[in-house]
Amino acid sequence: MGLKKKSVPMREQPPEVRKHNFLEVPLGYNKEEAILEAQRCLQCPTHPCIDGCPVHINIPRFIKAIKEDDLQKAIDIIHESNLLPAITGRVCPQEDQCQAVCVMGNVGDPVSIGRLERYVADWELEKRKKGEVSLPPKMPPKNKKVAIIGSGPAGLSCAADLAKMGYDVTIFEGFHKTGGVLTYGIPEFRLPKWIVEEEKKFFEQLGVKFQTDVLIGRTLTIKDLFNEKFEAVFIGVGAGLPRFMHIPGENLDNIYSANEFLTRVNLMKAYKFPEYDTPIKVGKRVAVIGGGNVAMDAARTALRLGAEHVYLIYRRSRKEMPAREEEIEHAEQEGIEFMLLTNPIRYIGDENGFVKQAECIKMKLGEEDASGRRRPIPIEGSEFKLDIDQVIVAIGTTPNPIVPKTTEGLKTGRHGTIWVDENLQTSVKGVFAGGDIVTGAATVITAMGAGRKAAASIDKYLKGEL
Repeated sequence: MGLKKKSVPMREQPPEVRKHNFLEVPLGYNKEEAILEAQRCLQCPTHPCIDGCPVHINIPRFIKAIKEDDLQKAIDIIHESNLLPAITGRVCPQEDQCQAVCVMGNVGDPVSIGRLERYVADWELEKRKKGEVSLPPKMPPKNKKVAIIGSGPAGLSCAADLAKMGYDVTIFEGFHKTGGVLTYGIPEFRLPKWIVEEEKKFFEQLGVKFQTDVLIGRTLTIKDLFNEKFEAVFIGVGAGLPRFMHIPGENLDNIYSANEFLTRVNLMKAYKFPEYDTPIKVGKRVAVIGGGNVAMDAARTALRLGAEHVYLIYRRSRKEMPAREEEIEHAEQEGIEFMLLTNPIRYIGDENGFVKQAECIKMKLGEEDASGRRRPIPIEGSEFKLDIDQVIVAIGTTPNPIVPKTTEGLKTGRHGTIWVDENLQTSVKGVFAGGDIVTGAATVITAMGAGRKAAASIDKYLKGEL
């Protein structure tokens, strides 16, 4: 049998159908497709894919198990490093990580590691629905309490490893639902919320406790947690404070941050109104500002909620968009109207204070900046006006200062991120941090890698080795 250079494609909802619903877009591999794709793995001895994975899953081993149709073995291998494979198999940018260094990529398409991970995880989810739960092994109880602040990817990953080590772990979440960005940020059509709920149940069966509606810095402080006999604390609250451009007219009505828009739609299920009592206004002509995954999510969500035209305004070229290529392609297929090398410079309102136009300017690309992308430069005299009735700003986020401001001695960096050493320990003894609150906005899997690293450091600290 010759080497299969092309990967097995994944079936998807057709664009004309999916842009009118919130059902998941990719449909997943079936057994035959998964085995065919698994057979493309060369099982190379250098396994660069493991090093390319932020949580270091033994990728060749789990793919070999799929090839042998031993899915229990495959999920057990994945669970050694990752207890959220149904999530990472959907939202992790494998093309920039494990698949980017896949040896098969030298002669054809890299192995579709993320799709195979999702296949195994979905098989396990079906087992769980039948009451067949296979928990990873746990060490004997250590009778030591650890508090995790934030139930997003970093917090969940840290909690999982600590629970497996035998620690008594409690996650504190400020919202009424757990999951962090997995719940409030990523749309239903990319990550169904029932999956996040199932993963929470799995963590509870592992022994992790959850306390929702507890905003650390308001309801309790880190000092309170230590007073309640927690011996270590991990801060994994992400970077959820929206950024704006600070241009004229940005305070007009119907201009939102992507955080607010997506939180209402996802966490509060506005996409199911009136079944869920959370209405949300969506204009007929919506401008989304930005070129990352959040911008794609907001644009595609607005389209599904009834917008007739969704303009994605981005100041650089398509090639320099930070969003995943798959998400860009899906947006294009669904009819999102890309306005590239374009930047808004002011918003114009009507007599009632609602936005009615965006004045934009055309851009050209100059020399590379610190990010490695070419710097956008305004083209003098290229201004034009675009008729719109809603703006969603998706140009990034910064950390919320509530935890640093209420924790004496907690050192922060230039942009409000929390300072940590090489072990992810903060300037406060016994307090560790990781994920977006340390690095700034990044990916789900990067945050999970930080959570795992912090768990190992907390273990050493509680053993007196750090």
